[in-house]
Amino acid sequence: MPLDDSEYPYAGLPRLVIETENFKQINNKETKVPAHLQFYGESKPSSQILDLSIRGRGNSSFAMTKYGYKIKLEEKYSMLGMPQDKEWDLVSNFRDKSMLQNYITYQLAGILGDEYYPKCQFVELYLNRQYLGIYLLVEHVKVSEERVGIAKSDSSFLFEKTSATSTDGVMFTSSLGYIFKFCQPKDPNEHSRELLENHINDFEDFLKSQSVYDLDSIGKWIDIDDFVRYYWIQEFTKNIDGHRRSIFITWEKNGNKDAPLKMGPVWDFDLGYGNSADEKSGPEQWLIRKYGWDRFLFKNRNYQDRVRDYWKKNRAAFVATLDSIDSMSKKLTQASSNEFKKWPVLGNDSDWPFLEKFDNYQEVIDALKNWTEQRIQWIDENI
Repeated sequence: MPLDDSEYPYAGLPRLVIETENFKQINNKETKVPAHLQFYGESKPSSQILDLSIRGRGNSSFAMTKYGYKIKLEEKYSMLGMPQDKEWDLVSNFRDKSMLQNYITYQLAGILGDEYYPKCQFVELYLNRQYLGIYLLVEHVKVSEERVGIAKSDSSFLFEKTSATSTDGVMFTSSLGYIFKFCQPKDPNEHSRELLENHINDFEDFLKSQSVYDLDSIGKWIDIDDFVRYYWIQEFTKNIDGHRRSIFITWEKNGNKDAPLKMGPVWDFDLGYGNSADEKSGPEQWLIRKYGWDRFLFKNRNYQDRVRDYWKKNRAAFVATLDSIDSMSKKLTQASSNEFKKWPVLGNDSDWPFLEKFDNYQEVIDALKNWTEQRIQWIDENI
């Protein structure tokens, strides 16, 4: 698997080299193309050659020039020291010129004690001997011992709140008009479909009732601590998608006892941190609590108190995001020269997919830190 790095020299990140069978192009999200994969260090391979299939991935991001890929290895493998598995995602972060927003938010979730958050590593990707730039190699969200730790059964669910633009998978629309997609089981039988759909509709009926003003009643439906943590990760980043799509939820029915609904794992923050043309993307004002299930939960003053106390108790973890931006941006600085040589978008400020123009990578990082600092200050003053 040759690697010609004369135009895009080694920049301190692992190089991921993939070649498809007969150099077949990957131009859709359905066709699984056979391929081989190998990691390279500075001057030589750093892994064995692995067999896999690869296809496109993403919703709106798949329509971009630099899009993402879903890969499935023939055998489980520990990619760059992460727990071994077959399924991985290559996220392009094309809209996010810092390339950091997903990474730093996943780290924040881990610091805050999330049961599972996606492990990830930055790589430079070569596909069919073409340099494609910096990608985030990240664990594909799935049910397994090392990832989302719920049982695999007809009454145990990982599902995703999504949007009408999602076209793959088994979906249903709830009583409040929200679209949900089954992730586990991926192809549910009729009993499973009815079980989850009825439970979500019953929960939404509860949210619309007067009972929502009783915190103990809320606790019978949801894991309150888990919901509050997830809320703050979305609200702190002011993630425009944080109430619309890429929202994973788990629920298990154990005999006659319903386990509480849990939020997560966190996913998809390229439209957070002010990186959206949406008028609601500035560092001021509340966002997430005005939408979805949160707009009902926040009617409860005791729930509001739990949310307020969580910020005060865990504020230091959110502030530490600024350190994450500093440390990781330094690791990407050299490779960013390759990235923006391949994709010269720093000066592009069109509405979609780009918002703001910059002269260099450090300006991007400064803007991200500035927004984050202002966000923390606004929350402090309005909590």
